[in-house]
Amino acid sequence: MIAIDIENVSRIYQKYSARHRFQTFKSAFVKGDLFKALKPDELVTALDEVNFKIKKGTTFGIIGENGSGKSTLLKVVAGIAKPTSGRVAVRGKVSALIELGAGFHPEISGRENVYINGIMLGLSKREINEKFDEIVRFAELEEFIEAPVKTYSSGMYMRLGFSIAINVNPDILLIDEVLAVGDASFVPKCLDRIDDFRRRKKTILFVSHDLRTVEKICDQVVWLKEGKIRAMGHPKRVIDLYLQDIAGKQEEGLEKRQKDIEREQEWKEERREDRWGKREIEIKKVRLKDLDGKEKHVFSPDEGMTIEIDVVASQHIKDFVFGIGIFNSQGICCYATNTYLEDIEPLSIQGEGKVVCRIDELNLINGTYYLDVAIHKKDGYPYDYHRNLYSFMVFSLKKDEGITRPKHSWIFSPQIKIKRTKDIKSNQ
Repeated sequence: MIAIDIENVSRIYQKYSARHRFQTFKSAFVKGDLFKALKPDELVTALDEVNFKIKKGTTFGIIGENGSGKSTLLKVVAGIAKPTSGRVAVRGKVSALIELGAGFHPEISGRENVYINGIMLGLSKREINEKFDEIVRFAELEEFIEAPVKTYSSGMYMRLGFSIAINVNPDILLIDEVLAVGDASFVPKCLDRIDDFRRRKKTILFVSHDLRTVEKICDQVVWLKEGKIRAMGHPKRVIDLYLQDIAGKQEEGLEKRQKDIEREQEWKEERREDRWGKREIEIKKVRLKDLDGKEKHVFSPDEGMTIEIDVVASQHIKDFVFGIGIFNSQGICCYATNTYLEDIEPLSIQGEGKVVCRIDELNLINGTYYLDVAIHKKDGYPYDYHRNLYSFMVFSLKKDEGITRPKHSWIFSPQIKIKRTKDIKSNQ
């Protein structure tokens, strides 16, 4: 079921113009030239024919630089702003964590603001009475709830606004950078509550500059740039494309506007979903072998593996990280690491080379597994990322559940009678 359906949505704003300062909205509306009367440079296109659908129960991230249209898109979904053209269909009760505390009255107490904002979000007075203690407790404002809101700090504003919004128990939760001003001790509580919403299969639309959090909690991510969708799909891939674009600006400077058409065509012809990066350092070949050096693709749980990666650097590079990730058939990460996490400091690379990652014991359950292999900068900028391009199987007679198979044993006291069968003893 689709929770949010965004179809050809555009949102155009009028810049302030002295030429139109005394023109009334009524006269422009009657004449039908509200936008026709303006020159193109007097209009700002915040969203430009944006299209996507969000399934119910999905956590969907929106990333992009300031001014890319992220907040505008969230406001359109929330109904705070109307699209200039296009259609937005939202199915379910919405709670928007946008500009938290913006509706608070500064002269009255926190208690009174809880009731006013709760009613504005669709709660009855009885429902607010039932939730009031939890709202105040979660916001950690027991000592300040009777004080005027004008005496609150920005963090207290955020905590109270967040607490009210999440206690509405919505079907759809819209979150826009509200954690950026949160107290360090309060942010983990917010993330825990967001995780709780995810476990309960609520739909979440999440806007943030915190790319690590976006990658961690989101099922899909869309990258907005200048009001357009530049990439959409797997969080890691889209975030890497976004980082590539930012790095390009830093290293080459801002490209001129006349190249926009070329860039747009480039994105339309974007690389496959399973490989991306500009390949300043390129992965030439990947081999899976056992610990004796024999190339193979079927392993037992207690068997080891070596991952050999042939690489080539077209130039002298000092910033590089090698990484691998193992995923099961459901896409769950079983294990991932890289040389940066393991405190291996890069010095230089140029020309051809080989990297070997040795795993002494796989300790995985029966199933098919997929391997990610990547080379990137310390900040995450991808040189060459191979996603799920390599696979192997783990075969065993054991009927384990879960992801990994840690070494273990069973011990029974003499009063407990058991029979150990050959199958139980087998490690194969």
